[in-house]
Amino acid sequence: MVRARASVASRARRKRVLDRAKGFQGSRSKSIRMAFSAVDRALAMSYTGRKQKKRQYRSLWTVRINAACRAAGTTYSAFVSGLKRAGVEIDRKLLADVAVRDPEAFVQLLGMAKGAAKSA
Repeated sequence: MVRARASVASRARRKRVLDRAKGFQGSRSKSIRMAFSAVDRALAMSYTGRKQKKRQYRSLWTVRINAACRAAGTTYSAFVSGLKRAGVEIDRKLLADVAVRDPEAFVQLLGMAKGAAKSA
């Protein structure tokens, strides 16, 4: 019986890490020790980045809606609370898209929000 050696598996593991470290600067893409830590950190940061992306998009939508509201003479918070009172359930992504691409429809939504705010 022949003893199983780890050389093939360890070479494959190192090769996989070095492949992932391609494009990193200096010895982070060449030296296996540096590459291991660089790849670990990159994977951790990419996980964090996927969560941050969602936050950043929501804040972008808020900024766009607020800009459109201010141009029409109202505030973001008054607009959103008016829509809630009017029973309009449109998410911020869609509202931001309407504000940018279809200003006439956004003005109609503003009118609905103002009407609901006055009646409350």
